[in-house]
Amino acid sequence: MPAGTLPKGQGRAIIFSAPSGAGKTTMVKSLMESANLSLGFSISATTRPIRGDEVDGAAYYYLSQEEFDRKVANNEFVEWEEVYPGLCYGTLCREVERLWAKGKTPVFDVDVIGGKTLKKVFGDASLSIFVMPPSMEVLEQRLRGRGTENEKNVVRRLAKAGKELLEADNFDVKIINNDLEIAKAETERVVIEFLNK
Repeated sequence: MPAGTLPKGQGRAIIFSAPSGAGKTTMVKSLMESANLSLGFSISATTRPIRGDEVDGAAYYYLSQEEFDRKVANNEFVEWEEVYPGLCYGTLCREVERLWAKGKTPVFDVDVIGGKTLKKVFGDASLSIFVMPPSMEVLEQRLRGRGTENEKNVVRRLAKAGKELLEADNFDVKIINNDLEIAKAETERVVIEFLNK
């Protein structure tokens, strides 16, 4: 998908991407809890159905396919992608603008294609971080260990991960999540360095 619409206003952005199971979301949550950083989590829009006790506007903005398509046609997305047939995710311009207006730096937790697109849109005003698993074997263990995926989904995620790992060099920083505490500390260090530039 080509680079999307640049949100109105000015600010920086921190972009996290990784194959599913690499630990990206855990690292993002840890970074967001760092009291001395003025960060805001960028909530993505999706066409996937709401699950369990999820609340619209907390984990995601849940949109029908028609609403999503209308926003695409109106150039309301910084980036969007059909991740799997009939399953779309994207970053709304208004979400970035909301965070910038509060004086916060948006933190994005997106897949690899979304991460590359966001980097193109924000350029040097962004830091793109690729979270790497120590190996495909460890990644497979983590995915299976979650107990949330059936065999078909595990195989599909592993196939996608193999392709995604080839994109790591397109990101500003690669962090190998072998030891979670070390990876979290390294993440905080590179983010602080970027924000203090």
